[in-house]
Order: sequence, then C-alpha cells, then structure tokens
Amino acid sequence: MRGDWHVGLEIYVCGEISMKRIGIVTGASSGMGRDFALALAQKYASEKDTADEIWLVARREAKLAELVPELALPARMFALDLTAPGAIDGIAAALEAEKTDVRFLCSTAGYGKFALLEETERTDAAGIIDLNCRVLIELTSAVLPYMGSGSAIINLGSLSSFQPVPYMAAYGASKAMVLSLSRALGVELRPRGIHVMCVCPGWVQTEFFDRAVSDNGAVTNYNKLWTSGEVVEKAMRDLSRKKPVSILGLGVRSQVRLVKLLPHGLVMKLWCRQQGHK
Repeated sequence: MRGDWHVGLEIYVCGEISMKRIGIVTGASSGMGRDFALALAQKYASEKDTADEIWLVARREAKLAELVPELALPARMFALDLTAPGAIDGIAAALEAEKTDVRFLCSTAGYGKFALLEETERTDAAGIIDLNCRVLIELTSAVLPYMGSGSAIINLGSLSSFQPVPYMAAYGASKAMVLSLSRALGVELRPRGIHVMCVCPGWVQTEFFDRAVSDNGAVTNYNKLWTSGEVVEKAMRDLSRKKPVSILGLGVRSQVRLVKLLPHGLVMKLWCRQQGHK
C-alpha cells in the first residue's frame, strides 16, 4: 500500500523523502536562455527525462513572468543580478532548503563589448569577466552537490572560445575559459554520470548586440546570423547524443577546424581584415 502527501516542499513516499527534481536556466529572460528554458522544460516534462520544476534566473522579472506560461513545467522565478553580492548564496540556500535533485544546469548569462580594451569602461571589462567567468564557476560549484547520475550541465561558449579576438578581447578570453572549464569538468564529472556540454555558436541574432555594439565601428561584419532557436535546436540534439561541444553550421565548424591549424597571429590578422582594420 502506498501513500503520497506533501509536507512543506518535501514529498514523502512510504515514509521516505523524495527529492524535488528541478532544472536551472540563467539568462532566461531572452535570447538563447529563453529558448533553452522552453526546450529543456519540454524535454524534462516527458516520461523518460523528468523534472518537477524549472528555476528561471535573470534580472528582468517582467520578462521571466512572460515566459512562465509558455513552459511545459512549473517554474520559479529568481529575478536577480548574479553578480550582486550574495546572489548565488541565495540560490544555494534555496537548493538546500528544498532538498533538490538538480537534473540540469544551463548557464547562458553573459555579455560582451565591441571595442578596444583601452576604450572599454573598466567596469564593463571587469564585468564581462565577472559574469562570464566568476559567476559561472561559483554557480556551478554551488549546484554540483545537488546533481547526480543522468544530470547535465550546459554552458554557453562561443566561436570566440577557439581563438583570440581583437576588438572584443575580454569577451573572447572569457569564452575561452568557458570552453576550457566545460571540457575539464566533463572529465571530472564523468565518473558521477554527469554530462557537460559547451555550446559554441557563431553570430546569433539576440539582445547581445544591444549591449555589445558601440558607435566606434570596432566590429561590423557579422558574416552569417543564426537565430537562437536554431542554435538551441542543434544543442538539444547534441545533448541527447552526449556530445561535449555543440557547434551549429558547416561554416562555423570549418572555421573551428581552421583556427586549430593556423598560427594565432595569422588568425587574428584575417579577423582584423574582415572587420576593416589593418
């Protein structure tokens, strides 16, 4: 005979505590974060991959509230700036209080600037590294104790992860760290049955450009623009195949292979020429 009942936020089944199964998506208010939230909620609402709730993290509460009704899972909003003191401590406290089993962590929060480093505000240059690197590591470390076999970590890298990028130097360096971290974590967490994948797209048409573009014309040639939906659709297929890196598009994959073979000096020269710089 089985009896199920709720006591606070814990579910008791036959006298044992059943952990609350959740997923977490950062940067969920727009762009790839939003599309990942939709796709992951759909995947983990199925019978095979199950979660009870998805936690949405972003600064804009109104945008998160617009997303919630579209999700295939119940959602909890964390409207906060992840770089603010104590922000990640708050998420860690919620994880502990609710005895969670984190089925997936998808980190897409980040930003960049198109400019010479010397022309970039110091707060912006430091902020890029803070959000793209420090927050990613701190949040992942906070969540890992609540992850188990079969769970997944998805980090948002970039084509810039594979090469130095003048005129967006801090951003490129930050994304190189994301790729390196993801690959190393994938090896460290393999014995625990946790899969790690880094998504490394080319140019993607999102609100990223609203903050990155300046009037100095540092970066103007965007080659091919993908939609965030296209990138996420490919990433979800690659996640099901347990790939460590997800790259959309033959042109982007070809460029990744090429920069592995060419000297970085030549790669940067070609990039600068493409952007109209000597």
